[in-house]
Amino acid sequence: MEYSSKELEKKWQEYWAKNRSFEPNENFTKKKKYILSMFPFPSGRLHMGHVRNYTLSDAFARYYRQQGFNVLHPIGFDSFGMPAENAAIKNGSHPKKWTYDNIDYMKEEFKSLGFSFSKEREFATSDELYTKFEQGFIIDMYEKGLLYRKKGFLNWCPSCQTVLANEQVIDGCCWRCDTQVVKKDMNQYYFKITQYADELLCDLSKLEGGWPKQVLTMQENWIGRSNGLEFKLCFEEASLSKLDNKFDGFDVFTTRPDTIYGVSYAALAPEHDIVTYMIENSLLDDETVVKIKEMKNASSIDRQKTKSGVALDIDVVHPLTKEKIPVWVANFVLMDYGSGGVMAVPAHDERDFEFAKKYNLPIRPVIKSFEGELSDDQAFTEVGELFNSAQFDGLNSKDAQSKIIEYFETEKIGKKTTNYKLKDWGVSRQRYWGAPIPFIHCDKCGIVMEKKENLPVALPEDIEITGEGNPLEKHPTWKHCKCPKCGEDAIRETDTMDTFVESSWYFLRFCASSKNWEKEAFSKEQIQYWMHQQGYQGVDQYIGGIEHAILHLLYARFFTKVFRDLGYLDFDEPFDKLLTQGMVLKDGAKMSKSKGNTVDPDAIIEKYGADTARLFILFAAPPTQELEWNDSAVEGAYKFIKRFYDRSSNIYETDAVPVIEHASLLKEEKFARKKVYEALVRSIDVYTEKYTFNTMIAGVMEAMNALNLQTNRDVWCEGYWILTSIMEPVIPHVCSEISNKYFNLKNLTPQKVIEDVFVEEAVTLAVSINGKRRCEIEVAVDADQNSILEAAKEKAQKWLEGKTIIKEIVVPKKLVNLVIKG
Repeated sequence: MEYSSKELEKKWQEYWAKNRSFEPNENFTKKKKYILSMFPFPSGRLHMGHVRNYTLSDAFARYYRQQGFNVLHPIGFDSFGMPAENAAIKNGSHPKKWTYDNIDYMKEEFKSLGFSFSKEREFATSDELYTKFEQGFIIDMYEKGLLYRKKGFLNWCPSCQTVLANEQVIDGCCWRCDTQVVKKDMNQYYFKITQYADELLCDLSKLEGGWPKQVLTMQENWIGRSNGLEFKLCFEEASLSKLDNKFDGFDVFTTRPDTIYGVSYAALAPEHDIVTYMIENSLLDDETVVKIKEMKNASSIDRQKTKSGVALDIDVVHPLTKEKIPVWVANFVLMDYGSGGVMAVPAHDERDFEFAKKYNLPIRPVIKSFEGELSDDQAFTEVGELFNSAQFDGLNSKDAQSKIIEYFETEKIGKKTTNYKLKDWGVSRQRYWGAPIPFIHCDKCGIVMEKKENLPVALPEDIEITGEGNPLEKHPTWKHCKCPKCGEDAIRETDTMDTFVESSWYFLRFCASSKNWEKEAFSKEQIQYWMHQQGYQGVDQYIGGIEHAILHLLYARFFTKVFRDLGYLDFDEPFDKLLTQGMVLKDGAKMSKSKGNTVDPDAIIEKYGADTARLFILFAAPPTQELEWNDSAVEGAYKFIKRFYDRSSNIYETDAVPVIEHASLLKEEKFARKKVYEALVRSIDVYTEKYTFNTMIAGVMEAMNALNLQTNRDVWCEGYWILTSIMEPVIPHVCSEISNKYFNLKNLTPQKVIEDVFVEEAVTLAVSINGKRRCEIEVAVDADQNSILEAAKEKAQKWLEGKTIIKEIVVPKKLVNLVIKG
């Protein structure tokens, strides 16, 4: 048979489509597997990162189908977002047309790679039906108090012209376009994710063993729970008067109550209400106001780099010593952590120390090392002994923390508190191509929800996108409507939702029956089967990039818990097992068009075939590691497939695996069987424990080499029966062709390991003379020491002539060492 990838792959792709080979059935008595890849954004073409992601999920799906599972392996498109608008501006096209044209193209690419996705459950998150269900959930969340609107200083990307969530600001820049982010005062809708902060943190323990430790650590750090003391710093009389008695003080939180006696100044965020009041009421000079505005406009990252501040000429009173403490505005204090005010202890905090040194503020040590050492050059941040701390002198600083909190609570001047770095998720976006927020602004009724029977609130298609501002704001008719409550003229909300909202629940949408696809987002019966069976909860195997460790994965966990509390679900976590694949590199760098180092999957398929692309992507590196593109390795993958196909001419047609009497085989035949079954054992480990497809494929290659060393057709036939079963998830087209021609597809089923092939009848031992390896001997596995030594001496005779053996050493199943002299 001559190997022709184009002809063979086209044949099987048509066969699978005609026979609905990848559609899950609704027989809920069968054991199941739900295998899911992270959605692609329909940017136009697949890149090699996509190919790696979906080849991995496809291998899992095909393997579990072989094992007799009812497999749900769906795909969709995360299709809302700014790239569509940017492309519309650049190409003069409509975002919707650009998006859906790209989806059509990518579907053909999926087909050409042989991915076994369910077609009947496919959707895009920009579909109006998806928007309808999502807007219903949004209304439910608003009614539950989990969605609210308020004004605040938000992350604003000047290039994308939209607000960003904290999680979407990477090193001070927009996650999408790398533009420096600035702060902007405006209204925003927020999900109350902080209400679930403790649960999101504690439930990470449920994911141990199923999720990579790195991802769990990243989420733990992002949520950032810290325990400490909260109390109020109250203004002294003159400062109260200066502030017109509008503020009596401000709350602060500290994780280091043991340093309370070392407080020498307090600091407020530039956005703090007290600072805003002083500016608006001309209580600060022009130079101070200019400096404060500069701090506001800097990104959060930049504000942590170089410390700067200005004095406000107001004072608070120390809660214990009753001393006056000056209040400053400091750029390192952020409104989105704690209360926006901090107590500063420069003697025991590096940040506070740097600020105090710059502005010549007092530094008051209250903790010393147990050796009594102090330094004027840096803050002492280790555990030590308290001094200058009244009745707490002499205490270990760790022990002092609880003692001081207890004192504050007894005196009713403070309390023990838990704080989180995690802040509520801002979801408003000032762009067109997103799901409209289903709210209406009425002068009489305020914010009113659209009636559910009127959903979806769909986007108007007659818009003009210029890149300046939100096109929905400028639309002449779309935003004008009647209030659902009073019937008066009203205005639709023109902000659209953060696209991470859509990706936070798409895994649930696949759990809807085809007969009710348009009537329900998902069904309890389907959810119970696909995501809550056999003691597991959530998707059985989820696959995607490590770059989504915080954004997407955290939000999906949040939505799952919200939907549970709304009564839609009865479990807590969305994904049981998570595989995070590494990036695909070329010339040591991540593939990107700007670097000119991309590889077009279509070109690889055209030249070598889909199976070659799939084999290379799984063989080149373990999936969790980065993969360096290698043209010669791609060529090598193609040659192996061609050889694998060509050598199938050594086998014969059969509907059952050949029965072979192992004991009667020749040495080479036994060795070939052993290597085949070793590959089978590796394949089982891959899907259940290790994910190391590269070692599994290497095992198949070793088995092929061993088969080539013998001529027994039964051994060849058994080998191909097993090896095509192992490799079908990796190279499905060629394996299906071989299996169909010779085995009637009967071998694409669970394979049994025959233990007899691993029983060693003989063992090879190295023979060393004075520790230097000279030759090898083969002896029976149960040979006694005398017969082993006799065989060794006979084989090593030429090195022993004229010598005297003074010592004989036998290491069982490893080596013989003869020590000689003369």
